[in-house]
Amino acid sequence: MTRRTDIDVRPITEAEFPDWTRALSTGFLQPPAVSAEQLEARRNEFVPGRLLGAFDGGRCVATFRSFDQEITAVGGAPVRADAVSNVTVSPTHRRRGLLTRMMGQDLAAARERGDVVATLIAAEYRIYGRYGFGPATTMTEWAVDVPRAGLDPRRAVPEDGGRIDLVDGEDVRKLGPELHERLRRSQPGAVSRTDLWWRVRTGAVNMRGTPWTEPFYAVYRSADGEVEGMVCYRADDRWGDAKQPLNTATVDWLLAVTPAAERALWRYLCSIDWITTVKSGWRAPDDLLPHLLPDPRAARIVTQADWLWVRILDVVRALEARTYGAEGTLVLEVVDRDGVAGGRWRLEASPDGASCAPTTESAGLVLDAGELAALWLGDESAVRLAALGRVREERAGAARLADALLRTPRRPWCPDLF
Repeated sequence: MTRRTDIDVRPITEAEFPDWTRALSTGFLQPPAVSAEQLEARRNEFVPGRLLGAFDGGRCVATFRSFDQEITAVGGAPVRADAVSNVTVSPTHRRRGLLTRMMGQDLAAARERGDVVATLIAAEYRIYGRYGFGPATTMTEWAVDVPRAGLDPRRAVPEDGGRIDLVDGEDVRKLGPELHERLRRSQPGAVSRTDLWWRVRTGAVNMRGTPWTEPFYAVYRSADGEVEGMVCYRADDRWGDAKQPLNTATVDWLLAVTPAAERALWRYLCSIDWITTVKSGWRAPDDLLPHLLPDPRAARIVTQADWLWVRILDVVRALEARTYGAEGTLVLEVVDRDGVAGGRWRLEASPDGASCAPTTESAGLVLDAGELAALWLGDESAVRLAALGRVREERAGAARLADALLRTPRRPWCPDLF
C-alpha cells in the first residue's frame, strides 16, 4: 500500500471547524458525531490561526490547538505562554510526521508572537520530549479514609472566626476569578484561566454534549469577610449493608490563598455527613492535606504523576523572569535539536535579580532543552538529573550550584488541566 505524501497541514477555516471537531473526537476515542449544540459551544475556542489541521483528500485527520496563556514563574512574575491542547492524529494516519509538522508551525508562530515558553499537559509521556518539552510540575491525588483520619466532626466549624458557605455557580463566576488571580500571583506553575473556563466549570456553557449535573460549591471567608478559599466537589450515593453510608466526595478543584482557608476547606469536606472517603483531585505533591490530619496515613496516594510540561522558547527572558534563592554565576550549554533554545548562556543570579546573556565561556552544565524546562520552575534537581545521566557536569559543583539557585522551598503546582 502506497502512503499519500500530499497531506496538507495548515490553520483551519471556520467552515472546516465541524470536520476538525469530528477528527478531535475520533482521536480521543469519543463518539465522532457532535451535536449542533455541542459544536456551537466549542466554537468559543475557535481563534483564527490557532487551530491547525492535517487534511488528506479533504478530510481532517489530525488536530492541534494553541491559545494565549500566562504561567507564573518562581517569584510571581507572569510569563507569556503558548498553551498547546487538543492534539490528535487519527489512527489511520499515525507515524507520518503530522504532529511534528503541526508542532513546528505552532512553536515558530509562538516565537514570532514573543511567547517565552510553551506549555501542555501530556497524555503520553514519551511524545513531547522530542519537541523540547520537559515535565516541570507533578501532581498527587489522595483518597482520605475519613473515619480513620481522626478529625473531630464537632470541630468542623473554623476556629479562627472564619466561616464556610455553600454557594451556586453564579456566585462562583463572580468570586472565583479574583480568588484565582490571587493564588496565581503566588503559585509558581499556576496558569491563567479565561472567562470561558469559569462558564464551562459552572454549567453556563456545555461543551461536552452530556447533561450538566450541578456540583457543590463552598466558599471560605475569613473573620473579616474576605473570600480566601473555594472548593468544587461532587458526591456519589453508595450504601453498604444495614443502611451504612459509604459515600465519596470527589474534589473537582480547590483554591486557597491562605493556609487557614486550605485547612478549613479540607476539614469541611471530611466532616460532611455520610461521606466516608474524600478524593482530593489533582494537588501539589507537598500539599498540606495529609499532614493536617491527626492520622496522615488515612490519606492514601491514588495517583502521582508528571503534570505540566514546559518548553523554553526564549532562554534569556525565561531565566530573567524568575527569582533566585541564592547568589551565583552559572554557565549553561543548552542542546536543542530544533535550535529554539540552543546555545551557551551565562546566568548571573541573586535574590535581588538576575541577568542572562549568550556567552563563549566554558559551560558548567550541559543539558537538553527539556531538562532546562524541568529545572525552570524549581521542582527538579540538577544533581538528580546528573545522576540519571540527563545533565552533564563540566565543572565540579555546577549541579549543586544550579540546585541552590533554581530549586524552591515549596514545589510548583499547576491546578489546571487544559
